Amino acid sequence: MNRKLALAPMAGVTDHAFRALCISFGADYCVTEMVSAKAMQNKDRKSLRLAALAPDEHPAAIQLFGDDPEALAFSAKRVAALYAPEAIDLNMGCPAPKIAAGGGGVSLMRNPKLCGALVAAVKKSVPELPVTVKIRSGWDDTEKNAVEVALRCEAAGAAAVAVHGRTRAQMYRPPADLEIIRAVVDALEIPVIGNGDVTDGPSAARMFDETGCRMVMIGRAALGKPWIFKEIAAYLSNSEYTPPSISERMKIMEQHIETMCHEKGERIAMREARKHIGWYLAGLRGAAAFRRRAVALCELRELHPLVQDILKENPDQ
Repeated sequence: MNRKLALAPMAGVTDHAFRALCISFGADYCVTEMVSAKAMQNKDRKSLRLAALAPDEHPAAIQLFGDDPEALAFSAKRVAALYAPEAIDLNMGCPAPKIAAGGGGVSLMRNPKLCGALVAAVKKSVPELPVTVKIRSGWDDTEKNAVEVALRCEAAGAAAVAVHGRTRAQMYRPPADLEIIRAVVDALEIPVIGNGDVTDGPSAARMFDETGCRMVMIGRAALGKPWIFKEIAAYLSNSEYTPPSISERMKIMEQHIETMCHEKGERIAMREARKHIGWYLAGLRGAAAFRRRAVALCELRELHPLVQDILKENPDQ
């Protein structure tokens, strides 16, 4: 069975540098950070940069968010022409208060009819591209309507639906509900992508086996560990995979941050890199002290001395 693995969209994290890195480590598919349809309609430069795709990160979808069919249709057509994505993804699952309070993200699930209208409008504007949707279980335990919303999206022309097995109220806890993902799989003819709590080979296998989904989306587990895609693929195919050594991990981290600096400039990139360094340090000796040093990094030239000290404290075995 051909089981695919995707990098989930994560605001402030899944920029080009990280997407390309995950693709190089075996991710079958990636999705951009959320891009505001209204901002895109207003020709916002930051939004154009967020939507940009490079040759080394395909296949990829550009993810748009908003609650205005006209703005989404306009934005989809524009980014399709500019960046040639493999798909347009509509965010109907983001639980962040500033997104949901503005009528976007998971708040859309409270209006299934509008969800269908948004898909239909975007599909009409980019008939040549698949339009996919990312949703959650629902708003809360009293409004778990993932099946209803998914059916509306399918009827409106969606090519696939990704389901995060938690409600808006649950955010990222407790454990993801695989039964709701299974219910969506059983209700739809189009492929379903499972999302939530996939952190390794066994959890990925469980998601596939218990839900019947066609693809698994990996988010937080890839932070500081972009090679997780190769690791999980090896487990699923019953083959061997040796994770990077600590020195190899540090080389990957340096490459990642160098790419960020090249694309965004050191001032912005080094500020964003601090969180990535923290994730790459997970499980290493002295991680807390090294993280404290990382938050003071301002220039790329300061990174290598930190890496050398990390390796002194954590030599390869």
